Amino acid sequence: MMLERLDYWWSVLRAEWPFKLRPRLWPLIITLLFLACLLTALAVVATTHMTRTQYAHLQRLEQEKSQLQTEWGQLLLEEGAWSTPARIEQIATDRLDMRIPDVNDVEVIRP
Repeated sequence: MMLERLDYWWSVLRAEWPFKLRPRLWPLIITLLFLACLLTALAVVATTHMTRTQYAHLQRLEQEKSQLQTEWGQLLLEEGAWSTPARIEQIATDRLDMRIPDVNDVEVIRP
């Protein structure tokens, strides 16, 4: 059965249908197909390498973004702590020797 199919195929090829096959073109066709496969394989390897490199770079950037977000949050908390009235009063008392006047020290001036 298989030999009959091969014989039929060969007879069709000898009849030059659907195109004329020249024996001297076969090495060229095979070489071109091999080169096309080789170039495709190289393109796949290069693309895979570039993808992995870009993904590693993306991970580094995301990690840096996360660290910057954390630092930004800490700075916002510090800013809130620095501007609280209790902190300002404590600094005024410790460094400048300021104090809230007693009731006896207050003098009201009327126009």
